[in-house]
Amino acid sequence: RTLLEIVPAPGQPDLRVGENIRMLRQESVTGQTVYGFEDYSRGWALVLVAAVFAIVIVVVARGRGLRALIGIGVAFAVLVFFTLPALLDGKSAVPVALVTGSLILYAVLYLAHGFSLRTSSALLGTLLSMALAAVLSWVTIEITHLTGLSEEQNTNIQTYMQHVSITGLLLAGFIIGSLGVLNDVTITQASSAFELATLDPDASRREIFTSAMRVGRDHIASTVYTLVLAYAGGALPLLLLFSTAGRSIHDVLTSDAVAIEIARSAVGGIALALSVPLTTGIAVLLARPMGSGRRSNAPVEDAPVRRSGGGRHAR
Repeated sequence: RTLLEIVPAPGQPDLRVGENIRMLRQESVTGQTVYGFEDYSRGWALVLVAAVFAIVIVVVARGRGLRALIGIGVAFAVLVFFTLPALLDGKSAVPVALVTGSLILYAVLYLAHGFSLRTSSALLGTLLSMALAAVLSWVTIEITHLTGLSEEQNTNIQTYMQHVSITGLLLAGFIIGSLGVLNDVTITQASSAFELATLDPDASRREIFTSAMRVGRDHIASTVYTLVLAYAGGALPLLLLFSTAGRSIHDVLTSDAVAIEIARSAVGGIALALSVPLTTGIAVLLARPMGSGRRSNAPVEDAPVRRSGGGRHAR
């Protein structure tokens, strides 16, 4: 048994008997072993939360939900066994992030939605949108001079792993972070275009594109809110800290930490908005191949003429 004494102070954990914690072991200057509180042990609690999440997804979405969970596992494996080792080796962040995103998208989309032209159109639209997000991220980081050093983790990386580019790490985070929202929008647009083409075989490409874009505009409006509010929620403690420091709103918004969240939201929003017409156009081309519509290819027939009463009427 080890007795751990914690002096009551602001920010100290409220420990109770029976709780599992992680302790930090150190040697004092006198050679005495000293233990300190490091963190809570959350292993089983996280396993329980993850298990409930998986059960709910499988119960509601059934087979497709199970395949989506497998896709998440593949995505995690790509990050752990490819992305992190490549970045630790000092590889360029943009190629690493693009390859990571491509591998994740192939696994997630085809596992969750199956092999079809619909899924392929969503994949192609997402890949092009991700490449666009990479360019936008690089330009944004360059013109705003974002360093990423406002975050403690990045400062530690710069101190202990000097061969790793913090700016590159920030750029990779921008690119990979955009995958989730892009995937959501592109698969919806592809499904809308294919469903519209199926429901109205006579509809032209222009009509299908116009109708699908109406759905896309609604999706953009709702998803942009989600995107911005998610980043704002993550930066809420930081905004609260700045507000109590007596700094002006200009200083707060242009600080490196807040500017990163603003830039990430802006890049994600631009890539999101442009992915809608891009994916819709690709899906329309695949759903309605050239010359497949009956409206433009239907032969024109002469209407028979018959007599009725005292005059001639075309039927």
